[in-house]
Amino acid sequence: QVQLVESGGGLVQAGGSLRLSCRSSWTYAMGWFRQAPGKEREFVAVIKWSGGSTYYVNSVKGRFTISRDDAKNAVYLQMNSLKPEDTAVYYCTATARWNTISFMMGENWYEYWGQGTQVSVSS
Repeated sequence: QVQLVESGGGLVQAGGSLRLSCRSSWTYAMGWFRQAPGKEREFVAVIKWSGGSTYYVNSVKGRFTISRDDAKNAVYLQMNSLKPEDTAVYYCTATARWNTISFMMGENWYEYWGQGTQVSVSS
């Protein structure tokens, strides 16, 4: 069973930064989704372990960066210039399949999920 353990959430003022971490017992493609109160869970970013290909949702491009650490089997989400609308529970996720962004943005594409970590951005 693949285990995903997230850390790094918290409360930050608008314009600030946070870095989320997720350690995994297995890696192929790992990413992040988020769910704001009253909204559906949405794709944020994903990275392919081999080669490092990445996809991002348009709303975070230029502000968020997803990266990986091979030695630690960890994926990170560096979030800069945070906005109140970034407030959500962020979930780490993993999948054994890689495809175009239209597939990778669907939560049903992913087999494994973490428990989630809260990110709150105050205005």
